[in-house]
Amino acid sequence: MTERQKQALVKAAAFCAYQERGTKEVKQRLHELEITDDEMEPILHELIAQNYLNEERFARAFARGKFRVKKWGRLKIRQEMKLRGLSNDLIQKGLTEIDGDEYEAVLQDLLIKKARTLKGEPTATKQKLVRFALSRGFESDIVWELLKMINTDS
Repeated sequence: MTERQKQALVKAAAFCAYQERGTKEVKQRLHELEITDDEMEPILHELIAQNYLNEERFARAFARGKFRVKKWGRLKIRQEMKLRGLSNDLIQKGLTEIDGDEYEAVLQDLLIKKARTLKGEPTATKQKLVRFALSRGFESDIVWELLKMINTDS
């Protein structure tokens, strides 16, 4: 490994140590450091060997974080993970971090809070709530099921 690659490795390791990263993000960072594709391979292998870079750990942390902090639904999380270059297998493993009961409880809480801010006739309110939940990445069948359970007419 050249001196330049060693310096890039140190910077990439610090980048990965700060928060979980995916391979695509690390490659992008190395490109910003003007590292060529040929020079990149040994750096990536070393990051993986030293456990700075772990795609499965990244997928799990990403899904957990976006759900708990940003309150995104599975569809939006899946879409964002695809954009970050994760395989379908890794996306599935990441989504297992989301508990089904907690998922519905978060959606129900979001719908109730949003319903308080809306005015107008019940049908229009319900449509606005559905659009809101879908934009957050929640599945339509779960949204409709929860809307039937909570009374949004009041």
